[in-house]
Amino acid sequence: VQLQASGGGLVQPGGSLRLSCAASGSIFSFNVMAWYRQAPGKQRESVAFITSRGGRNYADFVKGRFTISRDNTKNTMYLQMNGLKPEDTAVYYCTLTSQSRAYWGQGTQVTVSS
Repeated sequence: VQLQASGGGLVQPGGSLRLSCAASGSIFSFNVMAWYRQAPGKQRESVAFITSRGGRNYADFVKGRFTISRDNTKNTMYLQMNGLKPEDTAVYYCTLTSQSRAYWGQGTQVTVSS
């Protein structure tokens, strides 16, 4: 399984970005896709996850601002990020977990700065 994340960039505080994560390869029908992030000097943290059946969960610090979704026909996951804050600056990674195996994408940089 390979994951390709895209959509990062530089945005001003209060702005929006949409991240995408395309999965390819042999993917079991039931799986969980997730976004993590890692800011400089900080540990990697979970942002949100979504199952192939549509169940989703968010970290408290993004509730009401970020929306996770997926298109199972395209094996693609999205993260719509609104109301971005400087503290959202990080490398965002997508993951896919299936049959107890976890796969990671390469990460995409999100920078929130004026």
